[in-house]
Amino acid sequence: MIHVRRIEKEAQSKNALRILMRILGISGSLRAISSNTSALQAAALLAPPESVIVLYKDLQNLPHFNPDWDGDDPPDIVKALRREVALADAMIICSPEYAHGVAGSMKNALDWLVGSCEFPGKPVALINTSDRAVHSPAHLRETLITMSACFVDEASITLPLLGRRLDAAGIANDAALSREIRAAIDALIGAVNRKDV
Repeated sequence: MIHVRRIEKEAQSKNALRILMRILGISGSLRAISSNTSALQAAALLAPPESVIVLYKDLQNLPHFNPDWDGDDPPDIVKALRREVALADAMIICSPEYAHGVAGSMKNALDWLVGSCEFPGKPVALINTSDRAVHSPAHLRETLITMSACFVDEASITLPLLGRRLDAAGIANDAALSREIRAAIDALIGAVNRKDV
C-alpha cells in the first residue's frame, strides 16, 4: 500500500540522491479536497527514482494578473512562481473545468507566465480527472501552445475519477489508474530527454 503521508518523506529521500529530473505539478483547484490535487499527489508517489514531482502551493495567493505589474519587477510571489518554473525540467497541470472553461485560478497563473522567459519550450502534460470535461483540456492545450510550451500529447491523460472520491493513496493503489499515471510520467520524461539531446 502507498500512503499519502509518504509523499514528503519520499521526496526528501529522493533529494538526498542525485535527482536527474524535477517536474512541477500545478493543480488548478483551490478546494481542500480535490481530485485534481489528489491526482498530482498520486503522481508524486508514483514518480520513478530518477525524478521528483514538486507541487506548487501558492496558486490561491497569486494576485489577479495586471499587465501594469508585469514589468521588470513583478510581485515577489510571481517571481517565486517563475523560479519554480525555471527549476523544473517539465510540468504537469491538472485543473478542473468550470462552465466549459478553464478554472480562473489556473488561467491567472498562466497569465503571469505569458511574459516570462522561463516558460517557453517547457515540456508540459495535462491530467484531466473527469471524462465529462472536454472543453477545459482543449482550451488549456491551445493556451499552452500559444505560450510556446512543448505540449506532450502522449503524456496527457484522462483519469476517470469523477464520483469515485479517491485520495492520493487510493489513486496510487488502484492498478489501472497507477498504470496510466506511470505511463504518462514516463512519456513526459522521455519528451524531456529527447529535447535535451
